[in-house]
Amino acid sequence: MRVHGGDDKGQVAVEFLGMVPLILLTLALLWQVVLVGYTYSLAGNAADEGARACAVDDDWDAAARRHIDGAWNVSEASCDQGGGMVHVRIRVDVPALVPGLGGLFPVTAEAGAVKEEPTP
Repeated sequence: MRVHGGDDKGQVAVEFLGMVPLILLTLALLWQVVLVGYTYSLAGNAADEGARACAVDDDWDAAARRHIDGAWNVSEASCDQGGGMVHVRIRVDVPALVPGLGGLFPVTAEAGAVKEEPTP
C-alpha cells in the first residue's frame, strides 16, 4: 500500500500560472511609466528647439515638430513674443502602451529664449 503524504508535483507550475497576470500587469505599468518619461523628454526638447527657432524668426513650429517622433501627437503648439523674450509651449499626448495608439493625458513643456535682432 502506497501513501501519498505531501506530494507537491505540479505545485510550482500552478503557482506560476497564478502569478503570470500579475507579472504582465507589472511589466505593462513599468512600460507605461517609461513612455510618460520619454514623452516629457520629447516635449521639453521640442519646446527648446522651437524657442531657439522663434528667437531668430525661423519656422519655430517645424523646428519643434521635427524633434517629436511621428508616433507622438502634438495637440498644441504656440509661440508668444514680448519684452525681448520668446516663449514656446508644446503639448504632447502620452501614448497608451504602444506609441501611436491614442493618448492617455497631455504633457506640456515650455521654453523661453532671448529674442535676437537681425544684424544690419
